Amino acid sequence: MKSTVTKSIVITGVSTGIGHGTAVELCRRGFRVFGSVRTDEQAARLQRELGTAFTPLLFDVTDADAIGRAVATVRGEVGDGGLFGLVNNAGIANPGPLTSVSPDVLRRHFEVNVVSVLHMVQAFLPLLRGTKEGRPGRIVNISSVSGRIAYPFMGPYAASKHALEALSDSLRRELMIYGVDVIVIQPGSVDTPIWDKAAHLNTTFDGTDYHPVLKHMNLSDARHTALPVSAVTRRIVDALVVKRPKARYVVPDQRVRYWLLPRWLPDRWLDRAIDRLLNFQKIRDDINRS
Repeated sequence: MKSTVTKSIVITGVSTGIGHGTAVELCRRGFRVFGSVRTDEQAARLQRELGTAFTPLLFDVTDADAIGRAVATVRGEVGDGGLFGLVNNAGIANPGPLTSVSPDVLRRHFEVNVVSVLHMVQAFLPLLRGTKEGRPGRIVNISSVSGRIAYPFMGPYAASKHALEALSDSLRRELMIYGVDVIVIQPGSVDTPIWDKAAHLNTTFDGTDYHPVLKHMNLSDARHTALPVSAVTRRIVDALVVKRPKARYVVPDQRVRYWLLPRWLPDRWLDRAIDRLLNFQKIRDDINRS
């Protein structure tokens, strides 16, 4: 007799963007979704939107004690059914030149984008190691093309995503003893509210040598060419449900320009291309005249 056990998945950062789109799609497909939010208002809104298929979990991913309470809640709901998947989506991106950003900004990126993932994996692993249906759960980590290619002014974000890539590789190889797979999703630019949070780039660094470049950067133009959230959620669903998922799913917004060419070109060639693109020669000239 076929089991009717509902498959349960935990997703971090479901209030907006990729996390929200993934929660919506998985609920639509009949999964039970537990999603992390940080406010009661977000929890109530998502509960109204998604109905009984969704259970909000109120915690910040950097709060290990709160994660522990969330595990207890999920365990009480799923019982012996365990978890079908864990999607580590929550993250931050705070751009700026590395010569000027506070070290606390870099530290915060690692705390949210890397250390919190380890907290989540360690806490939820007992629920992922096996289900009534026999298949261990899967872990899906949302990285970025910045996890392989580091562009100017994205240093803290790119560094944290490079670290997440390494963390994911080590986890995937270590967790083979339990049959728990770890899959990485590497999106390019995606049309999410994270662009609004990066709008400070044009003004925050007015006093730096990079101001002549930064003041002309129009983030809204980049957002117009960004991928829809649905392009990423499709890959997340694939990572969770296909029989033999890839270790990585790359979802670049412009495959040749932002993925293939930067990885094919020698590093120094790419450096020179970026130098010309951002007109760094003007900055050098201004520095030499001062």
